[in-house]
Amino acid sequence: MYLNQKVVVVMPAYNAAKTLERTLSEIPFDIVDEIILVDDASKDDTVALAKKLGIRHVIQHERNKGYGGNQKTCYKKALEIGADIVVMLHPDYQYTPKLITAMVSIIGQGLYPVVFGSRILGKGALKGGMPVYKYIFNRILTLLQNLLMNQKLSEYHTGYRAYARKVLETVAYELNSDNFVFDNQIIAQIFYHGFEIAEVTCPTKYFEEASSINFRNSVIYGLGVLGVAVRYLLAKLGIWQWNLLQPKSKSKIECSTELIKEN
Repeated sequence: MYLNQKVVVVMPAYNAAKTLERTLSEIPFDIVDEIILVDDASKDDTVALAKKLGIRHVIQHERNKGYGGNQKTCYKKALEIGADIVVMLHPDYQYTPKLITAMVSIIGQGLYPVVFGSRILGKGALKGGMPVYKYIFNRILTLLQNLLMNQKLSEYHTGYRAYARKVLETVAYELNSDNFVFDNQIIAQIFYHGFEIAEVTCPTKYFEEASSINFRNSVIYGLGVLGVAVRYLLAKLGIWQWNLLQPKSKSKIECSTELIKEN
């Protein structure tokens, strides 16, 4: 607990057996109450290892639902078990769990409802081994997104994020893509509903076991996030209505009937 607020860490996992234990070892369990690991049909022993390491909530998708689809399961379960603060931490050890305390305290103290761990603030990205083309790609996309969305984030593409419960209860994240563009769609939803995002400098590590998308998928992703920013701008100008930006209470959200196995 942090100031009587339940803290839940969610881990969207895919083939994370080689890095899961190392990631768990750095989580500050003095404030973290629960861990949820959602396995996206991994081909390794991620699920078996998660149970062996004592993770209480292990959910296994019977087929790969994509990065966005994995997050939807993560957040739904976190809200179900009463989370007040939800931290998304990748189990591939690319982001240090040691920042959880700082991120939780910002939300728990009521300063900001959303916190991102930014690889771009400072020099953490290149120092940690981010490929130069990805760094340049990140900077160009972020500049264009800030211009289109009238914001000043240092990056839109980090996977290290923390949310207050009220944010996940307000935005219709269930309507978002099941792919990587989910991360940018939820940012658009956050800003549209008037929530602010804080950023903390986050060192990062790039190595063989750390998950990453290839150049082709990076291009597809880049086009997708620019599409999100343009749609956001049109919606803010009142030119076009985007259903993703409706509050959850007014959205027609269809729940998947596909079996999800919880261990």
